[in-house]
Parts: sequence; C-alpha cells; structure tokens
Amino acid sequence: MQRRDFLKTLALTAAAQPAKRPNILFVIADDWGFGHAGAYGAKWVNTPNFDRVAREGALFHNCFTSNPKCSPCRATILTGRNSWQLKEAINHMSIFPNDFAVYPDVLAKAGYFVGHTGKGWGPGDFQSTGFKHNPAGPAFMKHRNKPPANGIAAVDYASNFNYFLEQRPQNQPFCFWLGFQEPHRAYEDGSGIRAGKNPADVKVPAYFPDNALVRSDMLDYAYEVEWIDQHLGRVLKKLEETGELDNTLLVVTSDHGMPFPRVKGQIYNDGFHIPLAVRWGKNMTPGRTVDDFINTRDFAPTFLEAAGVPRPATITGKSFIDVLKSPKSGTVDPTRDTHIVGKERHDLGNPNDAGYPVRAIRTKEWLYVRNYQPDTWPAGNPETGYRNVDDSPTKTLLISNFDQYYKMSFGKRPAEELYHVSEDPECMKNLATDRTHALLMRTLRNKMESTLKEEGDPRMNGNEAFFDTIQYTGPRKHSYDEWLRNQK
Repeated sequence: MQRRDFLKTLALTAAAQPAKRPNILFVIADDWGFGHAGAYGAKWVNTPNFDRVAREGALFHNCFTSNPKCSPCRATILTGRNSWQLKEAINHMSIFPNDFAVYPDVLAKAGYFVGHTGKGWGPGDFQSTGFKHNPAGPAFMKHRNKPPANGIAAVDYASNFNYFLEQRPQNQPFCFWLGFQEPHRAYEDGSGIRAGKNPADVKVPAYFPDNALVRSDMLDYAYEVEWIDQHLGRVLKKLEETGELDNTLLVVTSDHGMPFPRVKGQIYNDGFHIPLAVRWGKNMTPGRTVDDFINTRDFAPTFLEAAGVPRPATITGKSFIDVLKSPKSGTVDPTRDTHIVGKERHDLGNPNDAGYPVRAIRTKEWLYVRNYQPDTWPAGNPETGYRNVDDSPTKTLLISNFDQYYKMSFGKRPAEELYHVSEDPECMKNLATDRTHALLMRTLRNKMESTLKEEGDPRMNGNEAFFDTIQYTGPRKHSYDEWLRNQK
C-alpha cells in the first residue's frame, strides 16, 4: 500500500479508537552522547530530570542509531527504517523523499493532535518533495527566551510545549516532538567552568589528551546538556499539573554522540551509542535497567502500537512495547542483540563531494567495521579543514599536534577494524590484523552483508553508484571545489 493510500485509511478508523489513548512525547537532544547523565553514573553532567524519567520508568544501556549524523538519524526515527533503506535520506543535508510514511502523519490521520518545537528533521530539504511542514509535525515556535550562554538557542522549548497543549482540542491525545538544538556546537568558551562545574570531575575519553583545554570543552558541552534537562523538568511539571503524565509515553534520547572528533559522524561506538530513558506510568515497572539493543528505527512502530494504530508496510523496525511492559531488568528479548550501522556522505570536504562509505555490525561483545574506501580521508581532506568534524577547541588542539590523538580522529583508516567493545568500548585497540580473530571477522562480515542485502542496501546489491548521485542541499563554502577556487 502506498504512503498516501495508507494515511487515508487511518481517518476511517480514528473514531473507533479507545477514548483514552496514550499521548506520545518524544524528546530528542542534538549531539548528546551515551553515558553523559547522572543515571549512567556521570558525575560531571547533572541531569536530575532525565534521571527521574529513568527511575520512574526504564534506563536503556544499548540504544543505537543506524547513522550517526543529524538528518539521517532523524529520518530513521520518523520512518521506522534504517538509513540505507531511505534513498537520498541516507545522507546528511539532502532531500527527504516523500516515499515513506512518517509516524507523526500516521498519528495525525488517526486522530492525534500533532506538533513539534525546536529541531525536527534536518538539516536538509523536505519542501521540494511535497511535505507541507517538517516531517516531525507542524511547528510550535511562539515563545523565545534569553539563553544563559552564547551558542544556546533562544527557543523556550518548555513554553512552546505548553502553548501546544493550550491549542489541543479537549480530550484529544497528542503526539509531540520536542527537539532540542543543544548540545550542538558552537559553545561559549568556558561557560561550564563559569557555571561552577569542576574540571576534575570530567571523564576524558582515552582517544583525547587529558588536559585543561579538553576538560573545559567537555564541561561546556555538559552545561548545554543540563540546559536540556532543565526544560525537561518544566515539561514533566506541566504534565503533572494537567494530569497527563501517567498517560504519556515519554521517550528521552539523542540522535548521535557528542560533537567532538572521532565521535559525531564516525562509526565508532561512541558515535552511534545514545542515551535512552522511557516512562509510561503504570504500563511500566519503575526502576528497571534494560540491556536489549534498541534501534532508532524501533521508535515509530513502538509509538504506533502504543496508540493502537496499524503500522504502514514501509516500516522495517520492531516495536519494543513488550520490553517496556516487561517487569524484567537486564535482557528481556534475547533476539535484540545485534545492530548494524553505516553511512555514505555526511558533510562536504572531499573531492567531487565524495563521502566515506562505511558499514559496521555491533554485538554485545564485538564491533566489526568495514571501510569501503580506505584511501579516502574519513573526516574530509586536510586542506578543507576536516569538515565532517565540528570546529571546537578540542579539534584545533588535535590538528595542531600531529600525534596519536590526531591520527585516531583524522587519519586514514584500514579497510577492516575489529574491536572487543565489551572490554574496549572506546575502540582503542584494532584487532583486525590478529589472525586468531579471522573466523570471527568473517562470521560478522557475512552476517552484516547478508542482512544488508535483505534490507535492500544499494551498496550490497551492486548499485553503490546511486550514492554518488545524491545532491547536497546545503551551502558549499566547505566543499573541495570551493577550496580550490580560493587557492587561485
């Protein structure tokens, strides 16, 4: 059934739905990495409201995106499909094809009041493909505020959510996408320390030098995460005041890892591993921790099942309602133990707008990575400024010191990588050249490639040339051809 035909049928069944359907509130940060919350044991990031959601619901230890960049990840969330199943939407700053149902539209047709504030799907072009509004829903952006630091958006997220609720027809369930623009860069340098945060508390990843500059940069990041948490607290308070909290399926997560070298946009564990806490009143046993693998494409089918709405045939993700309703901690569904991640082109910076194609498979023990063009610079050519890494004090430091830290973040990579992530979550020791792991690597590679073929990945099915036809819709100031022109 085509997308438009499917949406039309939902309007016919909306009246037959139960009167008290759950609200759906999806809260997504921009560039917030796994583990960076009090509920995960972090002492340098203060997140009492995220911790509350986890305490009153469930905290997930293995939530992943299939593509660690803003618009590709958000496309997987909205459509319930992995990014290699989304045509042009696999790339960052591209178009969003109007070929696949998006869950906000599905719920709207089924009688939900739908909206979003802040960052929805993007960056990219959804208008030219026929969407009447952002795929995350109609925008509610009435309220602004004065942010406490430069780099924080002047968006009053919580007030915009309140305004959305004020516009909602009485007794109508809602579906809202609360999209923070934080902790995306740029940051106000030193804002974390000026706010009283202690550099000694920071846990610096092993792929960065442990010094005052890096610690301060990470505290600036933490300060913006805490700004998100403050708005989350206001949202929770509003839901309590209106009596809607326990009838709301509340999901709090991110789109990928923190905006630092070797993380955001990169196929290492910290790049695609994201935080997740879920609360749903009496539908969940509180205080649980869950180890099941959750893919961002699983959100859409979960929301639709919770709402009692049929899922469109285009969805390939798997609802985890059973995991939410289970009283168990640890492993609930043993089949949720594998994740595949990949990318093509994110930002410009290589000749001919080329990307850096990667596919990888993650299990509870291992991460196997296949870099299909190892002679290409993975973060963009040096002369263009490594554009697939956000500018930052940490980036400047690494580039200025051509040492092991520089190489880990910007250097060329071998065709194959293998990491024992249960023991080496920061992916510091590549075991791919260890002959004792040859059988394991072959097994993982075969499983990954066979799954990708089943899912219609053009790179696995002899149509990888398609990825070179995808147009970049953003500004070209960081492109390789622009760099060449500036050299004349």
